[in-house]
Amino acid sequence: MDLGLKGKKVLVTGGTRGIGRCCAETFAAEGANIAICARHPDEVDETVGALKREGVKVLGKVLDVSEKAALEEYVTSSAETFGGLDIIVANTSALAMTDDEEAWRISYETDLMHTVRLVNAAMPWLERSDAASITAVSSVSARESDASGPAYGAFKAALVNYMHGLAVKLAGKNIRANCVSPGNTYFEGGIWQKVEMEMPDVFANALSLNPTGRMARPEEIARGVVFLASPASSFTTGTNLVIDGALTRGVQL
Repeated sequence: MDLGLKGKKVLVTGGTRGIGRCCAETFAAEGANIAICARHPDEVDETVGALKREGVKVLGKVLDVSEKAALEEYVTSSAETFGGLDIIVANTSALAMTDDEEAWRISYETDLMHTVRLVNAAMPWLERSDAASITAVSSVSARESDASGPAYGAFKAALVNYMHGLAVKLAGKNIRANCVSPGNTYFEGGIWQKVEMEMPDVFANALSLNPTGRMARPEEIARGVVFLASPASSFTTGTNLVIDGALTRGVQL
């Protein structure tokens, strides 16, 4: 299937590891020009070099997405360099799993407000695109109470609501907005590898909850993100795509 992404201008936050990295790689493989950001310079440089091997335009920026001015500058400079923006993916999360005020503060700034600010900064360019799309990476923790931190689940749920509201509001402008809610996703350097090494009992229990007997691979989540964001999914807006290997038990109506 041709996803219609060749030459499209895409921006992904948190694009150097895990789901974000796989999203960036998949967009680039489909011929899209891609802007990524992350906090660590060496990771940004390595990712930019890898993506350029696909023969597309690639931009990399070192920043903390919770910093409003830096995030807005990243969006503006990317759009000006590419000559516009068609697709944005809000992927970065604080992954705050503790039950304290700091977890609520950092989750608010990183998970929720980074997404809101990203959308607002990109909107002038999205309004000029003929294939405008907004996708936020949420979590199955938005759908049910689980072992994650309360702030994490609450703000991931807020993202689902926010994307649906945007979908309704922006439909008349032909700008789509969707969510992807991954289940537990395992990759090198990720939180579940850390849990496996430091809390093997917790890891084994989490693994046992999934009827597939395993966790997701980041590329499996990324394929859903890229398809939803692409012109091939042009009539899909306001949805929350759950990719969890049947981990969650609630029926999504």
